[in-house]
Formats: sequence, structure tokens, C-alpha cells
Amino acid sequence: MYVPSTFREARIEVLHGLMSSHPLGALVHQGANGLCADHLPFDLIAPTPDAPFGTLRAHVARANPLWRAGTGQPVLAIFQGPHAYITPAWYEEKQRSGKEVPTFNYAVVHAHGTLRTIEDADWLLATLNRLTERHEAVQASPWQVSDAPTDYIGRLLKAIVGIEIVITRLEGKWKLGQNHSLTDQATMAGALGASGMPGPAQALGALIGERLRPEG
Repeated sequence: MYVPSTFREARIEVLHGLMSSHPLGALVHQGANGLCADHLPFDLIAPTPDAPFGTLRAHVARANPLWRAGTGQPVLAIFQGPHAYITPAWYEEKQRSGKEVPTFNYAVVHAHGTLRTIEDADWLLATLNRLTERHEAVQASPWQVSDAPTDYIGRLLKAIVGIEIVITRLEGKWKLGQNHSLTDQATMAGALGASGMPGPAQALGALIGERLRPEG
């Protein structure tokens, strides 16, 4: 990924924050017919001495060729954060000279690592429990894996395969208008927040505004 220094984000806690907030990642790997991408909800495990950038865990259907063809190969998981079209009308220079053009601003994380497949039932069940507990936490009465019949869950466990990626490299690109004046950035944040554009645009406005606020 091309990342100009102006847009580079390297703080692990910030990168992990986006990955946790947008857990549906695109897992890019080499398939039998060329590059493939599987879209999977990932469980992000905090860094450890053996995995200083963290670890990603997920599962795929046993019928998915990813787990057969992908074991041991390098992979890339892409996590897309908020994004939106940016009109030149929000730039001061547009009013002065007209020398501005549209762009698209966004935040994205690329996580690199090597794929490992896991068929252990206990590992799979623990991963399913973690994913479920996280995503059900917002419900008034959270569903649990144990709510389903044990034999039913047992059959489903045999139909999936776990995957684990120890992250070896993280890249973050926060293209939020940093190449424009603080006034332009503030205008972008306000306009996106007040616009009728889709949800990602509102979130992008909040992200731009958050970076403009003084720390402390």
C-alpha cells in the first residue's frame, strides 16, 4: 500500500482500535486460480511477547478451499474504516483560485502474516464464544453459544476450520486531509458530520474532528 508520510499511522493502539471497530476483514491470499479474498469477522488478540503486533483468529466453512490451499502461505487482512467523498467546495483555495479537485478520504489497516489452520474443537469453541460474546454484548439479552443444543453445536464445529494469523507487520493509512490547512480540515469534519451522506461519512467527520482536538 502506498502511504505518504503525511497519512501514515503507526501507533498500534490506534490501528487495533480500527480493526476492533471494523472487524470484518478482507483476507487476501493466493488461490488455485490466482489471488482470492475471503471476507471474515476477525477476533483480534492483544499483543504478546511472541506476537508483538497481535494475532487474528477466525473460522471458515470446511468447504472453503482457503484452509487447504492457504496453510503456511503469506496473507494480507484488510480492515476498512470510515470513508467518504470530499468535495472541493470545502477548501479555502477553491474560493480563492478554483485550483482544487475532489478526493476520497478514508482510514484503513493492512495486517500481514502467515496463515495457520486449526481443527481442534476446543480452540474452535473458544473462538466462537469470544466472537459471540463481543458482538452480542450490545443486545438486551445476549445470546450465548451454550443456548443452542450441545449436539447441534458439535455438528457445526465439525463443519468449520479455524484460522490464525500472527501479525508480522501492520500498515495504517489515515487519509484525513492532513495535506490541507487546519481550517480546511475543520470544515471537512463539520460538513461531513452535518451532511446527509451515508454512515461512513459521519464517522469520517468524527475521526477528522477527533484528530483536530488538542490532547489533554
